[in-house]
Amino acid sequence: MSVSRVSACVVAVAAATAVSLSGASPAGATEQWGINGIYATSSNGDWAKVNDRYEDQPPVRSNWTISTQCLSPTECSGTVTSDAGWTAPIYTTNGLWYVKRVVPNWRFCADGTPIEGMQVYKIYPVGFDGHVDLDSVEYTGEDVTTGPSGSCGRNQWPVVRMPFYMRPA
Repeated sequence: MSVSRVSACVVAVAAATAVSLSGASPAGATEQWGINGIYATSSNGDWAKVNDRYEDQPPVRSNWTISTQCLSPTECSGTVTSDAGWTAPIYTTNGLWYVKRVVPNWRFCADGTPIEGMQVYKIYPVGFDGHVDLDSVEYTGEDVTTGPSGSCGRNQWPVVRMPFYMRPA
């Protein structure tokens, strides 16, 4: 085969590829990578752990309004507004969604001194079988709140860890 025929084949393949791609929608136009809408959430206090020891805590239920924007399936950010009266950022890292917020007056020491906590929700989409399902609209994970070490005279971070679940409201 001559060089001109090889060049003609390469040009024809390139032209066919360009024509087929020109009709394709841009990334994100048909993909829904983010989490958007109103979700019913629940932190299960029946399975709570306080400093790695099971200890019942009050359950926490609320509705979240979530708005996110994504550049790719692994790069999203946005805002969560809870009907409990707080707003916090939401973002993705390594396939997990994170919501982080400061909880003022989270716990009180024996003398009445309040301490704040850092609450972190780590969530991921889950299917009916309990495994990761990227197409699911239901999410599970954990709700972890940590206080500062040394609070209330103890050289230990107080930590409350609860299972978390979220589904469209």
